Amino acid sequence: MEKEEELKKEIQDLEEKLKDREASLPAHSVRPQQMLAVEELEIAIEEKKKELETLIKDKTDI
Repeated sequence: MEKEEELKKEIQDLEEKLKDREASLPAHSVRPQQMLAVEELEIAIEEKKKELETLIKDKTDI
């Protein structure tokens, strides 16, 4: 259960960082590194969510 809570916290933290990054994007002339940072956060969130899903699935299969 501890690992599950840890993953949920990490996902929440990453989602907050993503929200902050997206809010700081200018309406025009977005720099490539700004978009890359957003994309990297989106990928990290997706990976953590998949890890959490696997953990939950494995736990229910027992």
